[in-house]
Amino acid sequence: QVQLVESGGGLVLAGGSLRLSCAASGRTFSAYGMGWFRQAPGKEREFVAAIRRSAGITRYADSVKGRFTISRDNAKNTVYLQMNSLKPEDTAVYYCAADTSDTAFFTRHSDDYDYWGQGTQVTVSS
Repeated sequence: QVQLVESGGGLVLAGGSLRLSCAASGRTFSAYGMGWFRQAPGKEREFVAAIRRSAGITRYADSVKGRFTISRDNAKNTVYLQMNSLKPEDTAVYYCAADTSDTAFFTRHSDDYDYWGQGTQVTVSS
């Protein structure tokens, strides 16, 4: 069983930055692919970014490419999402997710992730 706990959300002005963290329990964090998703009110959960267990391999949704950066620190069992140049349309609850097979990176489907955090609210005001 893996437990994921997100932190770092909050209220920020458009153009500002936030860094989300997701701390994972367990001793096999380095073997998991990790992802970030978000869900805005009245909308479906959408893919934001993913990172394979080999930390140099990442991918992003087109809507955040060039503004967001996903990274991981396997020694700290933590994955991060650095969000810059935030826009009001980035407002959502952000979730991190763990993929024990490290294959969800290719599908970007939320159903392919095995464990989820409780989410952290990000609100960007104009």
